[in-house]
Amino acid sequence: MATTENHLIELLPRKDRLRLLGLCEPVHLVLGAVLREPAKPTRHAYFPLDGFISLVAPVDGKPGLEVGMVGREGMLGAQLALGVAAVPLHALVQGPGTAWRIGAGAFRRELAHSASLRRVMDRYLYVLMAQLATAAVCVRFHLIGPRLARWLLMSQDRAHSDSFPVTQEFLAYMLGVRRVGITAAAGALQRGGLIKYHRGDLTVLDRSGLEAAACGCYAEDRHAYAGVLA
Repeated sequence: MATTENHLIELLPRKDRLRLLGLCEPVHLVLGAVLREPAKPTRHAYFPLDGFISLVAPVDGKPGLEVGMVGREGMLGAQLALGVAAVPLHALVQGPGTAWRIGAGAFRRELAHSASLRRVMDRYLYVLMAQLATAAVCVRFHLIGPRLARWLLMSQDRAHSDSFPVTQEFLAYMLGVRRVGITAAAGALQRGGLIKYHRGDLTVLDRSGLEAAACGCYAEDRHAYAGVLA
């Protein structure tokens, strides 16, 4: 890996950035891999480069609901900055790629050493709180179609590609809805010329149109991030 390509790391002064990277190792993010389970101590923090991770809240034995997404704009394991080892969320790889990985203990020690890293983490934790709040509002008040459009935009942002693999079963799982609802919503987007979907491969054809079809939560997420971490 010749470059960090992770926004949080790139926000650090050069000296702090190089010291942090010296403690990291490059790893592959394998599609579907579980990087963290609810209530279990976090062993590593991950800074994605070109893959992305879903944060999924379990619901009474049911498959769960996606409440956040982490790509190279962020990291997995931010709660370590609060001295918290475990969180009630699954973390699974949604988009394959690569990441920098650092041990939880080494990351805590670096936080104690680097004021710049602590400032970046404070701001990123605010972004995560805003994202979780937006996710709750979105599930409660918005229809499947606009929520699906938002999800596809978020995934495209982190995939850095117009095309990415995704199944209707997975979409239903992430959005907490029945597959028939996903079929209808995706069909409407496809008939509108916004996406192309065939046998598990999805391509965004009209990003501007997809943004218009998405609920306002997508813009809210981007605004929250840009306001403190641009």
